[in-house]
Amino acid sequence: MNSAQYVSDLIAKLKTQGNALTDVAWQAALACVGWAYVYGARGQYCTPANRRARYSDDHPTIKTACQNFNGSDSVGCEGCKWYPNDKYTRIFDCRGFTYWILKQVYGWELQGGGCTSQWNDEKNWKAKGEVSDGIPQNTLVCLFYYKKDSKGNRTKTLQHTGFYLNGETIECSSGVQHFKTINKKWEVWGIPACVESEVVQMPNKPNEPIEQNKPKEPEKEDNLPTLRKGSKGKYVTLLQTKLANLGYNLGKSGVDGDFGSATLAAVKAFQKDRGLVVDGVVGKKTWEALMNTAEPQKLYTVTIKGLTKTVADEIVSKYGGTMTAE
Repeated sequence: MNSAQYVSDLIAKLKTQGNALTDVAWQAALACVGWAYVYGARGQYCTPANRRARYSDDHPTIKTACQNFNGSDSVGCEGCKWYPNDKYTRIFDCRGFTYWILKQVYGWELQGGGCTSQWNDEKNWKAKGEVSDGIPQNTLVCLFYYKKDSKGNRTKTLQHTGFYLNGETIECSSGVQHFKTINKKWEVWGIPACVESEVVQMPNKPNEPIEQNKPKEPEKEDNLPTLRKGSKGKYVTLLQTKLANLGYNLGKSGVDGDFGSATLAAVKAFQKDRGLVVDGVVGKKTWEALMNTAEPQKLYTVTIKGLTKTVADEIVSKYGGTMTAE
């Protein structure tokens, strides 16, 4: 098991080497595998005092396997699996783990004290979607799933979160764990707002493996991520370009790759014109309608002086249009 100092040094080393921050975050998360789960923890050192500070009758497992939880001065951390080579590790709960990794690597804080508040804060996310519709590839993603009612239906409360990258997950549930296949429990995904996403690729099917050197097809509806206000990047630029070419007003900013209020109003206007649900969210149906709506033909007036009628006739026959002599 790695120590806290090892993980901090690893992050610094990978950054110095110029690695992509998505890779730095993933490698850092992997290096934390085996560290302990403690409810309410966000990366504090694993010490009896830090465990004691978070203990309650609702969360008694915080003291599990801690040989000094009860405060005995004669028993320290020496020999504990979470104190390898006499060096501290760290403690997390699920939302604390994703928060800590993003803060250490990107210097950015995921807002919200719990999974639900994190998910509901739109400023946290570059894009969000359903796992059943496919998960973005080649970028760091946070996964969540909901608590269920007595009938097995989703409630409004998120129960758990973890990281996803290209078919694998890392989460802090019974300690930090790494899984090489994705569990069916995951239901929704979000790309953190701090994460670079120039190479995001949506699979045709959930969890479909990415083929090496497979050409990207960014304008197929199945490959396009769900966008909403707050989203940024090349897919927002594509959305804005389509809307602008169809005559929708994008405000003073125009096509800037930032899904703001003007883009939201344009999306809603387009959805209303096409008989779609007017929610401002660009999902599969809205993308499909955008891609299948023919853009109006653009007409240009060109003035060329000094041409003979014969040459002018040849230009019109080749490029179309009409000719008017002065």
